[in-house]
Amino acid sequence: MIEFKHVNKVYPNGVKGLSDINLTIDQGEFVAIIGLSGAGKSTLIRTINRMIDVTDGQLVVDGTDVMTLSGASMRKYRRKVGMIFQSYNLVTRATALRNVLTSMVPDMPFHRVLLGLFSEEQKKKALEALDKVGILDKAYTRCDQLSGGQQQRVSLARTLNQNPTIILADEPVAALDPVTAHQVMADFRRINQEMNITVLINIHHVDLALQYCSRVIGIRAGQIVYDGPTTSVTQEILDEIYGGATVPTAGT
Repeated sequence: MIEFKHVNKVYPNGVKGLSDINLTIDQGEFVAIIGLSGAGKSTLIRTINRMIDVTDGQLVVDGTDVMTLSGASMRKYRRKVGMIFQSYNLVTRATALRNVLTSMVPDMPFHRVLLGLFSEEQKKKALEALDKVGILDKAYTRCDQLSGGQQQRVSLARTLNQNPTIILADEPVAALDPVTAHQVMADFRRINQEMNITVLINIHHVDLALQYCSRVIGIRAGQIVYDGPTTSVTQEILDEIYGGATVPTAGT
């Protein structure tokens, strides 16, 4: 469970990223965070793994106040919180398999990391992760030879390989064409349902959020203006979230 309790974030330049956020996300939910650029979507999800620290308030994950963590306890916590980026963050000159194996590096002795010594069991586990996202056949292909959708699947496999209970995705389909975006969103939904992993997606395309996610959180100027099931989202609610601006979809 993820709990935001009166969370605020104010950046050094005085800009308020989040304002009095109160939110509870249960294990196994698939949540889309929508809103205009600069509304606070990325700030919200990046506080969960402390890429961004909150200014005040309390952020509790599975009973632990994450702001109290440091050192080894922080590293252990972050192993359970996977992060996926729009830009994939892959070593493009390495194979898909080698990129997935990098998720195991924090748990390995330094000499094995330095020499790239991965066990057969580790390789088997990494191959299974690639199979879960449907690109096992690309295991030995360099990532710079893969399409954008395939690279994002490698990124997802790498995250799955660290056995997370939470996956945070920051605009994971923004750089993909509409067809591939649907395929990747379907992967997220399947993994969420089959593995009971909590998935929070900061997403630009509202139509994808409504089609694949079960819950929507709408943010405007750092405040939550809607939180509920996708089936209850109306045009009036979207107008409130987007201030009457054109609602972005996968085709726009």
